[in-house]
Amino acid sequence: MSKTIRNYAALAAVILMSGVMGFAQTGEATYKAKCQSCHGADGTPNPGIAKMMGVKPASDATVKAHSADEMIATTTNGKNKMPAFKGKLSDDEIKSSVEYFRTFVK
Repeated sequence: MSKTIRNYAALAAVILMSGVMGFAQTGEATYKAKCQSCHGADGTPNPGIAKMMGVKPASDATVKAHSADEMIATTTNGKNKMPAFKGKLSDDEIKSSVEYFRTFVK
């Protein structure tokens, strides 16, 4: 009987951990799901989006000049044609997606 209880306890732990891991998205996954359509897979928007929405590539000097905190604030509150993600993404998701985007800022 105790072996059965241990097996069920182990199964419950695995299910619990897989559920927790399923809800935690990485910055890369969040970026790909919410940001890539405008900012491009590698931080370079396609020319049509860049022109229509005013999106600059991550390599642009004006983008490089922004701190991580400024980018987090812009992502949270929106700016110009960029929508606000407050309430759509958690603070951690916003921070991790900005951290991922900043890997393109060279």
